[in-house]
Amino acid sequence: MRIDNRKYDELRNIKITRNYTKFAEGSVLIEVGDTKVLCTAHIEEGVPKFLKNTGTGWIKAEYSMLPMANSERKNRERGKIDGRTQEIQRFIGRALRSVVDLKKLGERTIWIDCDVIQADGGTRTASISGAYVALVEALHKLYKSGMIKKMPIDKFVSAVSLGVVKDELMLDLCYEEDSNATVDMNVVMTNTGEFIEVQGTGEEKPFSKKQLYLLLELAEIGNKEMIKHQKKVLGEITRDIIGMEYEKNIVVATGNAHKLIEIKSILSDLEFDIHSLKDIELDNIEIIENGRTFEHNAVIKSRTILSALKEKSCTSKEMIVIADDSGLEVDALDLRPGIFTARYAGENATDEENRKKLLEELKDVPFEKRTARFICAIAVVFPDNKSFTVRGVCEGKIALEESGEKGFGYDSLFIPEGYDVTFAQMDSDLKNTISHRAQALRFMRIGLEKNFNK
Repeated sequence: MRIDNRKYDELRNIKITRNYTKFAEGSVLIEVGDTKVLCTAHIEEGVPKFLKNTGTGWIKAEYSMLPMANSERKNRERGKIDGRTQEIQRFIGRALRSVVDLKKLGERTIWIDCDVIQADGGTRTASISGAYVALVEALHKLYKSGMIKKMPIDKFVSAVSLGVVKDELMLDLCYEEDSNATVDMNVVMTNTGEFIEVQGTGEEKPFSKKQLYLLLELAEIGNKEMIKHQKKVLGEITRDIIGMEYEKNIVVATGNAHKLIEIKSILSDLEFDIHSLKDIELDNIEIIENGRTFEHNAVIKSRTILSALKEKSCTSKEMIVIADDSGLEVDALDLRPGIFTARYAGENATDEENRKKLLEELKDVPFEKRTARFICAIAVVFPDNKSFTVRGVCEGKIALEESGEKGFGYDSLFIPEGYDVTFAQMDSDLKNTISHRAQALRFMRIGLEKNFNK
């Protein structure tokens, strides 16, 4: 445990108070432990000379340590500022400019003022985290007034201090820890896990690559926590910056237990709550799949379920819907059966009847010309109707006769490229690694991670 009984990876108590002063377009008092910084953002028409007539805006930061902000009085800086102050001002300005589209701001300057009222370590990082909230307030007022058409910012920014004290890696150093640190570091990050700036110094001795990596991991933990506080205090404004944040609740539009198991497996470490249609009492819903492509049918399924969810409880409205449509394309049959794969031999045809029809149509086609592919399209639709689709493809050929007892559908006829056995002869683990559905699920996972890594 540390001086204030915190864990090594724990931030001090954080409090961010918005609208702290009357006149600034954005103002925040940020308290990180005993460190307190007043951050304001003021909008001024016009830009520095080097930006005139470019249509581009600017963000400039000023920083000061007020007299008696720490245990000894420091005189106010009048005229020429010292090197430390100048370096911190540039640090704050760089961090904020990195996430603002200055073109969308127009020829305006936003002045950021960070005044340290009380210092107990981490004043520059607290200044960045607080100034970001003040900046967003100011930008949002411009946006709501119609002076800019769109929020010129789509990421969060925060900063934390960390270091090595008595051979222990620590997050968010108070003054006493900072003054005894052999390694001192400040890290600025975005909500998407990107680094804006990393400042690291071996105060008394060098530090290793391993220590650097561990410190960066600590920084990620701290910045994620700080951004949670920023999001909470900004409330509804958060949606205008990064869009709607989704709960990790998913419903899979299928009655197929095998598909549910596959999806749960590939998303297991992302901590989603995954439900079947039966779980939400929609297993009897009628879905008319009249799309022209696999993607179209998958979207129809997912949007039908989403519409039904919106008629249910508030909790259900926040669920993400996943639906898939898959099938077989055979080149010699002009890509048939395609979207009619499941009902190739008729509306209520069995798997056996479908396979029989396929073999009959290919009876005069030699093996080398029986090229085909399994396709799986997955549609993911979010509660705010945002969506994306992915496609997985497994190339192969249609066998001359059925082989194998495993699998279902056309598995006993499909020989994947690079193999000499059908899906129905393969070990299930191998099939689930190379199949069209496995590929689509991996692409789906990437898409979900992008939407949740905000």
